[in-house]
Amino acid sequence: QVQLVESGGGLVQAGGSLTLSCAASGGTLSAYTVGWFRQAPGKEREFVAVIKWSGEITDYAVSVKGRFTISRDNAKNTVYLQMNSLKPEDTAVYYCAAPRVRVYSVRASIYDYWGQGTQVTVSS
Repeated sequence: QVQLVESGGGLVQAGGSLTLSCAASGGTLSAYTVGWFRQAPGKEREFVAVIKWSGEITDYAVSVKGRFTISRDNAKNTVYLQMNSLKPEDTAVYYCAAPRVRVYSVRASIYDYWGQGTQVTVSS
């Protein structure tokens, strides 16, 4: 069973940058699509970005497109989310996730393995 661990969250001022990492154990992450999702207090979990297992296809939520970049290093069994030009509305707990089967989707319901989340707080 794949286990995912996020890291890299923290407190940053608006306009700043953070890079989140999603490291996998118990499985080869290169075999999976990996998605990033976030959940702000009082809101539902929402899609942020996704990358196909081969890395050649990515998708982003409209709200982060042009500011966030998802990438993967399969040799390190890690997926990254580079976040630039952060805004207070980006404040949330960020989760990485992977589906059990080889599918590509932006829907959270498709994903079976989830990390514990990492807090990102953007101050104005």
